[in-house]
Amino acid sequence: MVSAVGDVYKALADPTRRAILDELQDRSGQTLFELCVRLTGKGFTSSRQAISQHLAVLTEAGLVVVRREGRYLFIDLDTSPLRQIYDRWRVGPCESDT
Repeated sequence: MVSAVGDVYKALADPTRRAILDELQDRSGQTLFELCVRLTGKGFTSSRQAISQHLAVLTEAGLVVVRREGRYLFIDLDTSPLRQIYDRWRVGPCESDT
């Protein structure tokens, strides 16, 4: 799990990748073209190839799932790695507080 957590932190370190995750949070299941158009509308100037490379990092970290339907690829957000980090670091109430 340590390497997976490191992959998640690495993926979240880049502002373009965080913007991709924000876009997928707003609307999961976008194609690469749709994602590029939406990011360009928000001021990002990354090429389609650069977005694909960012998606590869996000996929490796488990934050994005790419699914094929016919000849189209759809990109979905998967927040389960973030949930695992949250659960790992969440601090419950102390026993002495009860």
